[in-house]
Amino acid sequence: MDVQTELWLLVLAAAGATYIWRGLGVVLSGRIRVESELFNWVACVAYAMIAGLVMRILVMPTGLLAQSLLADRLLACALALIAFYASRRNLFIGVITGVLAVVAAGQVRGLLA
Repeated sequence: MDVQTELWLLVLAAAGATYIWRGLGVVLSGRIRVESELFNWVACVAYAMIAGLVMRILVMPTGLLAQSLLADRLLACALALIAFYASRRNLFIGVITGVLAVVAAGQVRGLLA
């Protein structure tokens, strides 16, 4: 099997794995009560996974973000949270503030070096 065929098979397998769970969610969505313990458990697990991912990105980043200082990343995270809550939980404002804070910190550190 050539490389191109293997890549297409990997893409199809990944798409299949994603869409199977989405389809199952559509089928079961009418049967799950929002107030149920199962729904609360799933929501808690989802929040825990997101929190873990965010902490991993902050503490052990890869790529270009790994070149920034931990203090800069933590400052950007704090500013993003402040902007998020100050803008009545507007996710777009929080994300943009965090990105701009990381970029600004990098620029300031570059000027000081």
